[in-house]
Amino acid sequence: MLSDKLTPFINRYNELSELLSSPDITSDIKRMTDLSREQSNLLPIVEKAREYKTLIQDISDTREMLSDAEMGEMAKEELKELEPRKPEIEEEIKMLLLPRDPNDDRNIIVELRAGAGGDEAAIFVGDLFDAYTRYADLRGWKIELISTSPSDAGGYKEVTALIKGEQVYSRLKYEGGTHRVQRVPATESQGRVHTSAITVAVMPEVDDVEIEISENDLKIDVMRSSGCGGQSVNTTDSAVRITHLPTGLVVTNQDQKSQHKNREKAMKVLKARLYDLEMQAQQSENAAERAAQVGTGDRSGRIRTYNYPQNRMSDHRINLTLYRLNEIMNGGLLDEVIEPLIADHQAKIVEAAGL
Repeated sequence: MLSDKLTPFINRYNELSELLSSPDITSDIKRMTDLSREQSNLLPIVEKAREYKTLIQDISDTREMLSDAEMGEMAKEELKELEPRKPEIEEEIKMLLLPRDPNDDRNIIVELRAGAGGDEAAIFVGDLFDAYTRYADLRGWKIELISTSPSDAGGYKEVTALIKGEQVYSRLKYEGGTHRVQRVPATESQGRVHTSAITVAVMPEVDDVEIEISENDLKIDVMRSSGCGGQSVNTTDSAVRITHLPTGLVVTNQDQKSQHKNREKAMKVLKARLYDLEMQAQQSENAAERAAQVGTGDRSGRIRTYNYPQNRMSDHRINLTLYRLNEIMNGGLLDEVIEPLIADHQAKIVEAAGL
């Protein structure tokens, strides 16, 4: 019975409330944070479970009144309102009971890189990053630039940033992949549409305790910064390049004047990339899980096309086409694409679970 399945969630929520009110917990900030996050994640299903249990009891009590000569008619009218609500809440609970991605509450490190298309691809890296920035502003998230590689024609050859906020990964994880743009470049004198491509990598930010890296596995090179960067460029050895020898991953950071800060940011990106590789390996081992995911871990495929002459954005994973490209890009309205992706993802999990 569904009501019985919900009882453990309510019990755990109540248990967490007692733990968090204990004087002993205040001295352990990390444990208090973890417990608070767990309770916050449980709250939606606990609230819905309580609503469902109340509804079931109300329906039961009202049905008992049907045989009463005086109250029978009123009970019939009440049941007309109560009973249709039951399947609605059951559907809502079904969605809340779906397995959660353990990374959904994490901050992310996002990397945008120009691909085919030269200068135009670099310009679009800047345009898409601006769209993410507007979206983050609307959701109250914070963005910290980790590293940039500006293009001479405008935009960026590469941008790496940390995005912090509530459930950042849960919404932006669908952005990983190849993004194709079709438009007339500013330098095109004959008005021809050019096609360019960029890649986006979305990786959960990880704690130090989750990814252990031996110093023996690292090759760290220090060099002078190059490009735009202020007075310290080419005068101090502040740029850092870290090579992870077992995997061959290379991370370079030169945006900060401090060598220490450049190393710290480069290590943050390296840990995120290693964690991402570990996630992809786990997904590859589980075909059913991989099939239930939308675009996770596959950056080779084209996921979306931005056609500026037609004001069209098409997401190829769910055959979604919106003729609101300018509004979405300039107004931070990415939810118009992300919400359908989330719905499709949930539907696939429901189907795979046989719910």
